[in-house]
Amino acid sequence: MIDVLIAGAGPNGLMLACELALAGLHPVILERNTTPTGEPRANGLVGQVVRMLDRRGLYTRLTGDPHPPTPLPAFTFGAFPLDLTTLHDNPHYVIGVPQTHLEATLTDHATQLGVDIRRGHHVTGLHQDPHQVTVHLDNATQLTCRYLVGADGGHSTVRKLADIAFPGVTEDRSVSRTATVTIPTTHLDPTTGALSIPGYGTLTPFQHTRTPHGLITWAPFPGRPAILSTTEWPDTPLTDDTPMNLAELRASVKRVTGADIPLTGAAPGLLRRLTTANTRIADRYRNGRVLLLGDAAHVHPAIGGPGLNLGLQDAVNLGWKLAATIQGWAPDDLLDTYQTERRPVAERVVMSTQAQSALIAPGDQVTGLRALFAELLRKPEVTGHIAALMSGADITYPADAHDPLAGRTAPDVIVHGEHGPVRLAELTRSARPLLLDSTGTFTAATAPWRDRVDVVTGTLEGTTASALLIRPDCFTAWSAGTHDTLRAALTRYFGAPALAEAVPET
Repeated sequence: MIDVLIAGAGPNGLMLACELALAGLHPVILERNTTPTGEPRANGLVGQVVRMLDRRGLYTRLTGDPHPPTPLPAFTFGAFPLDLTTLHDNPHYVIGVPQTHLEATLTDHATQLGVDIRRGHHVTGLHQDPHQVTVHLDNATQLTCRYLVGADGGHSTVRKLADIAFPGVTEDRSVSRTATVTIPTTHLDPTTGALSIPGYGTLTPFQHTRTPHGLITWAPFPGRPAILSTTEWPDTPLTDDTPMNLAELRASVKRVTGADIPLTGAAPGLLRRLTTANTRIADRYRNGRVLLLGDAAHVHPAIGGPGLNLGLQDAVNLGWKLAATIQGWAPDDLLDTYQTERRPVAERVVMSTQAQSALIAPGDQVTGLRALFAELLRKPEVTGHIAALMSGADITYPADAHDPLAGRTAPDVIVHGEHGPVRLAELTRSARPLLLDSTGTFTAATAPWRDRVDVVTGTLEGTTASALLIRPDCFTAWSAGTHDTLRAALTRYFGAPALAEAVPET
C-alpha cells in the first residue's frame, strides 16, 4: 500500500513529497501532464519560505549563491514602495527565479530522495474507509493509499471528490494583461533598469505604479525576458475571449499611462489576459484520510506574490505531521493541527491581498485613502508590521502563553560546538525535531524521545534562550524553561516517550 498519494506535481506537491521522503515514507505523485508544462507562472519566491528552503539545503541549489539569504532592502505593498532598510530585523526575503526552475529543482530533489513521480495520470474517483483510500485513475486502474493529498490546484478534482466546500467570491471588474516583452534600449536606464515612457515618466523596476486609469508594472528580470503588465477596471466586463497579443497590451499601456511605447515579444513568450480574480478558502483542509494543499485549499489575487510562500509552508507543516501519524508516534490530534495552524495563515494572506487590491483600485476615494496610507508608512513600526504580514514572519501558532518564543519560527541560530560554528540551516536538512542545548542540562530529559528527536549542544548565538526545541517545520516548540515543560512540549508535538533508557548523544 502507498503511504501517501499526492495528486499534482507542482511546487507544493513536490515539496510535500520531499518532506515525507526525508521522514522515511515512500510517497507517490500523480501528475496529469506527461511532461512539465513550461508555462510561465510565478516569477519568484517572497517571504519566510526563502529561509525555509535554506533550512532544507535548497537555497543554494535554486540560486547558485553559496551564502545564506539576505533580506531585500525594498519591496512594494498596494503600489506603495516599502523602504525596508529602516527595520531593525527585516523579515522580507526574495528569490527571483521562475516557477519552472523551482519545479525542476524540486523534481530533482524528490527524485534523489526516491519519490515516485508518475506522469500522465490523474484522479477520477475515490473511496475511503477508516484504514485507507482507494483512488480511481483515468486509465480505469486504481491505487490504495493510507492518505491522499490534493495538490491539484484551484480547480482541484480531489477537493470536489472529497466533498469539501470552497466558499469565496469571484470578481470580474478588473482586466490584467501580462507579457514578456523587449523594449528599445533608448527607453531603459542601463544602471537601474528603469523604464522611461515619453509623455508619462519613469517606471521603477518591480514596483506597482498606480495611475488614475489603472496599474502598470515593469519587471526586468536579470538573465531572462522582461515582463510588462497592466491592470484596468473597465466600465463594462470584458467579454472578448480571443487570444491576447502585444498590440492589445500596448493599447492598455497607453490607456493606463496616457503615452505610447514600442513593444516586441520575446520567444518563447508569455501572453496572458485575466478577467476574473478568485478569493476562496476551503471550509476544511481535511476530510478523513483526504487532505488539501496549496491552491486546492486556497486561492487569492497574486498581488505581492504570497502564493508560494503560503503553499510551500503548508507542505512543510503537513509533511512531518502526516509522517508522524503514519509511523505511529503522533499525538491523536497532531494531524488536525495542520488546519488549525495553517488555515488562519491563509486568512491573513487573503486579507493582505484584498487590502492591496482596494489600494490600487481607481477613484477619488481610493486616492484619499492612499494619501492617508502614505502618511502611515512614514512610521517605521507600520512598515515593519506590513513587512511581517507580507513575509509571513508574523505567524504565531498556539503555544504556551508563558513561553515567548514557542509557536514562532525559529531564529537563525549559530551553534558553537566542539567542531566549530554551525548554522541552524545546516542542522535542519534532515527534517527531524531538534533540541539545541547550550547548558547540557536539558539533554537527558529528551532521552525517551531520542528515536525521533536529535540533540545538539553548544553555545547558541542569535537567541537569548539557552535551549530551543525546534519542530521539523522550523517553528519553536519550546524555549528554555523547566524539565517538566520540556517533557510536556515533547509529548505535545512528538508523542509519548518510546525509549526507557537514554540513547547516546549523536
